[in-house]
Amino acid sequence: MAEIVNLKAWRKARTRDEKERAASANRAAFGRSKAEKEAERQRKEREAHRLDGHKLDGDNGND
Repeated sequence: MAEIVNLKAWRKARTRDEKERAASANRAAFGRSKAEKEAERQRKEREAHRLDGHKLDGDNGND
């Protein structure tokens, strides 16, 4: 048989868990020093530049 669960308590627990996950993500995103944020920005910029360097031109000679 299935376990009997209080739906109201289950919903409250689920909401609490979702809020905790969001808070954890915010702590990770906003709880960093200025140097850490700058390092992350530079890493993303290097990554984007590297990817742009690997893009193929639209002119492939097959006109």
